[in-house]
Amino acid sequence: MPRLGLLPLLLVSPLLGGCFLSSVAPPASPMPSGEAALARVAETQSCGHGLRARAKIDHFGKEGRVRAELMLYAVAPASLRMDAVSPFGATLATLTSDGRRFSLYDIREKRFLEGPAAPCNIARLTQVPLPGHVLIGLLRGVPPVLAHTAPPAIRWDGAGYYVVTLAGAHQAREEVRLAVHPDDFAKPWASQRLRLTRVRVDQFDGTLYQASLEEPTPGEMAKAWEDPDGLPGEGLPPSGPQCTADLPRTVHLEVPPSASDVLLRFDEVVWNPPLPAGTFSQPRPPGLTTDFVDCAR
Repeated sequence: MPRLGLLPLLLVSPLLGGCFLSSVAPPASPMPSGEAALARVAETQSCGHGLRARAKIDHFGKEGRVRAELMLYAVAPASLRMDAVSPFGATLATLTSDGRRFSLYDIREKRFLEGPAAPCNIARLTQVPLPGHVLIGLLRGVPPVLAHTAPPAIRWDGAGYYVVTLAGAHQAREEVRLAVHPDDFAKPWASQRLRLTRVRVDQFDGTLYQASLEEPTPGEMAKAWEDPDGLPGEGLPPSGPQCTADLPRTVHLEVPPSASDVLLRFDEVVWNPPLPAGTFSQPRPPGLTTDFVDCAR
């Protein structure tokens, strides 16, 4: 048999390490601008006004790793309710916020806290010091948009997503990654569904926060709420229109300035749940005093 020598190997060997790496081509009808891409993802998720979910939360922080289970409501723009529950289903703490007023009932410590709906107060249960509207937007798959001083830039990354960047005041910068729904690559850009996969906000030389959203799955629509005592009536209807937009099943939140690192995994989640009166507020329990808290820990 003829000897092939080293030349063919030398020609092929540079390709061996990358032969399985492929670049994803952009859609046939690409997004014309960063503004258009941000508008498309907002429109994609627009039917989902809010959600109800059961989630597991893992917090990695200065005190080590803390795990808990949450029952939560998150409704745009900034209404939030979280109930931390034990493995046996008992409520351990309840946080409510309507975007202005925050309250936290810590049953174990027998404390009732009230104050402004500031990031530090929301973090008393979530462990993530983010404004309520930012957290709720991320849970809904909608990127918070930095106030920007120039039109957003956009480029296609060969890994399979758009990268939109925004420049704000005081050297702030936001990067948003948006993936095209696999079924929509051949559609006109105005009909493509976009999925939020990552957000990072930097300022000066550091990162303020970043969020990664994974496992997008079509969301289910909540059913009407019926009175558990069977009282007559038609029940409380869902709080929004029919919606099956994708929802992330895993959300990873990192806030480097506070060393916060939180992973949320959703076991159950539905769009536009019925909202009984008092969902986002709670009265002070009898026998307890109210402690006012602000951003001073």
